[in-house]
Amino acid sequence: MINIKVREELMQAINGLTDEQLNKKVEKGTWSISQILEHLYLAEKVIVRNFTQTQPITEDNPVKMKNVQVVVDRSQKVNAPKFLEPSDEFHTLEQLREKLNSSRLMLVNFLAKVSEKQLDQEFLPHPFLGKLRLRQWIEFLYYHEMRHIEQIKEIREQL
Repeated sequence: MINIKVREELMQAINGLTDEQLNKKVEKGTWSISQILEHLYLAEKVIVRNFTQTQPITEDNPVKMKNVQVVVDRSQKVNAPKFLEPSDEFHTLEQLREKLNSSRLMLVNFLAKVSEKQLDQEFLPHPFLGKLRLRQWIEFLYYHEMRHIEQIKEIREQL
């Protein structure tokens, strides 16, 4: 269930960047690569923490499967909820890797404890996509990361 390749692609996308490059904003009003990485960390951490607040899928409370892959489409701009917005603090690559490793460890630990049944029979609301089964939340995390990998690649070209 863990998609290691997406995280490896993320690490490859930032490989070789200096701390200054990571923290540079290429345009006013946009995020730096550091901020994108902090956002990914915050999103994964918050989502995994929210997994303790799932609700059961029932006949009275059904949850249809959604196309979470739509998240990769960067032609649709979406503003992050305030609590997932990154800070303007300067971060080193090492600090960012540690944050991303810690949030990923939270996910791995959750997945080690959850049953396949729970992944398909429990849900949480998503602010833009509506109700998502836990399994689709896991998929969302990977597609969300893929979306931001593309953003990082675009920024790298402008550095």
